[in-house]
Amino acid sequence: MVDADVTLTPEGAIANLTQTEDPSLRYYAAWWLGRFRVNRPEAVEALVGALEDDSVRDPDGSYPLRRNAARALGKLSDTRVVPALVNCLSCADYYVREAAVQALGALGDSRCVSDLIGLLAGGLEAAVAVPGKPHLVQPYNALLEALGMLAGAEASEVVAAVKPFLNHDRPQVQNAAARAMYQLTGDAAYCDLLLSRLQADNLQLRRSALMDLGAVGFLPAAEAIAQTPAENSLKLIALQGVLETHLRQASEADPSAAALTAAARKVMDLMDSLL
Repeated sequence: MVDADVTLTPEGAIANLTQTEDPSLRYYAAWWLGRFRVNRPEAVEALVGALEDDSVRDPDGSYPLRRNAARALGKLSDTRVVPALVNCLSCADYYVREAAVQALGALGDSRCVSDLIGLLAGGLEAAVAVPGKPHLVQPYNALLEALGMLAGAEASEVVAAVKPFLNHDRPQVQNAAARAMYQLTGDAAYCDLLLSRLQADNLQLRRSALMDLGAVGFLPAAEAIAQTPAENSLKLIALQGVLETHLRQASEADPSAAALTAAARKVMDLMDSLL
């Protein structure tokens, strides 16, 4: 792939997205606008328009441009696009729905919570694999993670919808449910499953648990994260999440506190040991 910095400007990317018919140029332009966080009204408008594009379609019927547009919008911090992303939740393309859910979670606007809960309809009985496909009928991992981040006043309803997925037969879905339940309830017991997965035989499962513990900033997991049989780069990312969450919470509790806490220093020492 050519260097995006050399070949495109914001104006060029917007023009490629809106004024050309070349699917590859349009696909790349949508990615570029998100990658470089071009948060201009005309860029946002072009990406929202791409969410309804019917011209760029793969042989299997999926919509790659819509996926890239949804991902890009999740990086632009403009919550005015929430209704457009919610409309994508009914798209026939699983991966468009997944990208829209992830974007909604990243934008942090709780208006979409009821729509996300709607995709959990039917609970565990409905959460089955699509015949001939590697994925389930809905992007449950992304849904559970987004609900854990977004739920506010609706938390009791969300807890009721999320909790059954702790018993799903796919371990990654269980992880996502445990992560969300910890975020929704603050009950550290839900992180026990994630901690146990740090020593699982399956590397992908260990990676998943690392990222989940880092995403929720679970401080008691710091040492276990550092000892996980996985790539140091992933462990550093997870520990960074733990450290940032702890520092934010410490600052909120005492805005005048200037010195690092002993816990923060310990996490930093663990990070240094991995470098």
